Amino acid sequence: MAFDNLKLKNVSSRDKDMIRDIETMMGPEPSTMGFAKNLFWGRFQEEYVFPYPQSSAEETEKCEALLERLEDYLKNEHPSVQIDQEEFIPEWAIKRLFDLGVMGMTVPEEYGGLGLGITSYNRVLEMIGSYCGSSSVMVSAHQSIGCKAIMLFGTEEQKKLYLPKVAREFLSAFCLSEPQVGSDAAGQETRCVKSEDGSHFILNGEKKWSTSGALSGMFTVMAKQRMVDPKTGKETDKVTALICTPDMDGIEIFQKNRSKSCIRGTWQARIRFKDVKVPADNLLHKEGRGLNVALTCLNFGRCTLSAGITGAAKRARDQATKWVQTRYQFDRPLADFELVQQRIARMHAFTFAADAMLYLMTGMLDRHDKDIMVETAMTKVFSSQIGWEVIDDAMQIMGGEAFMTENEIERLWRDNRIHRVVEGSNEVMQPFVFAYGGKQLAEQMIGIQEALGWDSDESMVENLGRILGNASNTRLLGRAIPLALQLFVGLKPSAPGITRVHPTLQPYANRLSGLVQDHSHFFKMASKWYREEIITRQAVQARVADNAIYLFALAASLSRMDQLIRSGAGGAEFDMQETAFRHGFDLFSLRIQNNIRELTENADDSMPEAAAMARRYNDTLPNADFYIHESSPIAAGTGSPVRTDFVRQFPGDTGVVASGDGHNGAPKVTPSKSRKGKPAAGKAN
Repeated sequence: MAFDNLKLKNVSSRDKDMIRDIETMMGPEPSTMGFAKNLFWGRFQEEYVFPYPQSSAEETEKCEALLERLEDYLKNEHPSVQIDQEEFIPEWAIKRLFDLGVMGMTVPEEYGGLGLGITSYNRVLEMIGSYCGSSSVMVSAHQSIGCKAIMLFGTEEQKKLYLPKVAREFLSAFCLSEPQVGSDAAGQETRCVKSEDGSHFILNGEKKWSTSGALSGMFTVMAKQRMVDPKTGKETDKVTALICTPDMDGIEIFQKNRSKSCIRGTWQARIRFKDVKVPADNLLHKEGRGLNVALTCLNFGRCTLSAGITGAAKRARDQATKWVQTRYQFDRPLADFELVQQRIARMHAFTFAADAMLYLMTGMLDRHDKDIMVETAMTKVFSSQIGWEVIDDAMQIMGGEAFMTENEIERLWRDNRIHRVVEGSNEVMQPFVFAYGGKQLAEQMIGIQEALGWDSDESMVENLGRILGNASNTRLLGRAIPLALQLFVGLKPSAPGITRVHPTLQPYANRLSGLVQDHSHFFKMASKWYREEIITRQAVQARVADNAIYLFALAASLSRMDQLIRSGAGGAEFDMQETAFRHGFDLFSLRIQNNIRELTENADDSMPEAAAMARRYNDTLPNADFYIHESSPIAAGTGSPVRTDFVRQFPGDTGVVASGDGHNGAPKVTPSKSRKGKPAAGKAN
């Protein structure tokens, strides 16, 4: 059911416009509902998760060979500490990653890449993430979003021209975010206009946070384009994706990077486009379909982000466990104390679940499942939150030494905090999971309410006429009666059957089945309790969304454990995995039950007033004492000046050379473009 056909009451026009814009941005629903959406209906589609996806023997062999070469390099040569301390990835290190094939591992072999699948790609990103968060993000930004659009949507000519170069020669960048545009991907202010003769587009605007933008040989750029809607005949704004190169006239990289607390070796550029003539041949996909390009690429980016933090979490887990096994206090190892054991068990349980969820997700991508946008969002939220909790636990039990730079774990801690913000902040992803996971079910419930419910805005005659008229619709009644029994009598539909597990895991399958039943029931109950108000009750949405995310994690963990048992796994590692699985099942079950309880027992009622009074008090504080966002529509230019003294700057007219012989040990800076304006092979100069 389309949004415009729903009679949502007590919803502001601003919220209606926001919902309409989001629906337009997301595009039409896939014809087949994926695993996550079925959870909201109380269904468990076993075929999506059993058996646990496995790569082919040939693919696994190729990936293992790459991982062996890569680990040898990362362990013995890669300058992880130097990268963090000096805030750049040396030219030679980038070149080594190109030479190893890492930078083109998903590019098809016919275009010079390794042709590896998504699962193999994420295994590589996980390994890099365990050694160097900056390098992991650089590789991910290059291959998951920078040039991914060409792999997915490019013409044959575009693929032949660009893919060999991004696989073997130079970096690529993704230009979506802007000073005023973050999560609101449809709110682009950069614009393009097609020339009268159709030979090119004129591009104007500014982009921000473009990872490796100052070092890249090509950009994927999103821009608004004014187009005529064929359905209505009216002009409307659409988003178009274009391929740009840094040598095009009118492109200015006016800031190459900003010093930051984490992933310090990555460079995020600010790029200005002024009357840039982009050839029509550089159009990606179709005019007005740029958001489809962007959102599809972000699905891959969210997975590789998850891989990087999973690798870091495993590294932190093992380092911290080794530390407390060997660090003695009170004549015993720290690991003998129960509160330390609690964190050890939790770290292993959480990393088992994160690993299982990540590679279930990549398996779905490798087999080209159609409806996976909710699942990739779930994976991103889960990995970034749970991975961070693992690393924070590791910091805690290692004590003061964990904060010492030479022990490196503090770098894992810093590098991976950002993942709850980038690629869609978790506060944006949770409402998305709630809204799009339950969208089709919610639309059906609203449709039943509109057909058979009493409307206070209608007269008695109008109400009776509508209700009696619809009462003869047997299909409608077949949906309405069970729903009414559930909402008003508490009679739940049966729990779904989960039968494809090893017999020893059936008790866990039964527990998961009951949790799925509860999740669907309380999604419906929350919709009844809050009605249209649910649209703005994001705290409620987040609880329901988190439960769906935990269910996905439990399903992945169950499938992974099933695969391990059936494969005959054994030994110390299997014992660790099996007990981590059981403990994780208990931990996440408790979180689900707590979220259900908090749907009715919470502090939400006192929160709005407390927030309102805090905002009111904050308004009494002078803007001049605080930093204000540069594009604030109400306060730009009124804040405290940004302190740049003693903070390293990355001006736009220069680029970094990989040598530490500049002022105070900083790298020298030289012109960023090589001859003809094209960056040399992976170079920063």
